[in-house]
Amino acid sequence: MSDDTAPITTESLFQAPVMAEQERMVEAVLFAAADPVTVKELNDRMPHGCDAAEALVRLRKRYEGRGVHVVRVGDAWAMRTAPDLAFLMQKETVETRKLSRAAIETLAIIAYHQPITRAEIEEIRGVSVSRGTVDQLLEMEWIRFGRRKMTPGRPVTFVVTQEFLNHFGLESARDLPGLKELRAAGLLENRLPLGTTPIPGEGDIDAEEATNQGQSELFED
Repeated sequence: MSDDTAPITTESLFQAPVMAEQERMVEAVLFAAADPVTVKELNDRMPHGCDAAEALVRLRKRYEGRGVHVVRVGDAWAMRTAPDLAFLMQKETVETRKLSRAAIETLAIIAYHQPITRAEIEEIRGVSVSRGTVDQLLEMEWIRFGRRKMTPGRPVTFVVTQEFLNHFGLESARDLPGLKELRAAGLLENRLPLGTTPIPGEGDIDAEEATNQGQSELFED
C-alpha cells in the first residue's frame, strides 16, 4: 500500500510564510511601533526565512495613495500620515499662563509709567526685578524695549505693546482703567504696586501728559 503523503522534512517545518502573510506581519509591527523599525529588527521578529525588505517594498506600494504611507526614516521604516492630510492631525489649544504677582506688578508699573527703566521699576516696587519676570513679559509680547534714556549708562526703557492693548481692548495707554475700576474688576486686592498712579478718568489732569512733561530732553529722537 503506497503512501502519497509528502514526507515531512526539517526544512518544511521551518518554511517561511507566504509573502502576503509577511506583509501583514510587517504592517502589524510598523503600526504598533512607537519608533521607526529597521529591516534587521523586522527580520529578527519574523519567522525564519522571511524577507522583511521585500515585504516592505510590497507593503509600501500597497499603501500608495492612501491616508497612511509607509515611509523610510533614516535606515528604518514607519507608518506616517499622508503629507496632504497632516492638517487633520492639528489641534489648537489655548494655553492659560498665570502671571506671578511680581510680573503683574511689573506690568502695571510699565503700563502706567512708560517709558520706564528697570531701575525705576525697582525703585517703585521697592525690590529688584528678576530677569525672568521681564523675559516672560517680553515673550508674551506685552512689553517691548523703548528708547534709551540720555542719562549716565544710557539705560533702556520698557513700554507696553500693541498686543497688550489689543488683549485688554484698549485703544491706547490713555484708556487704562483707574484705581476704582481695577479694584472693581478684582485685579487689585488693596492697592496698586507702591508708587503706581493710575491714569485719571476724563476731566482729571491727564497723568500721561504730566508724566511725559519734561521727559523730551531725556530721550533721543
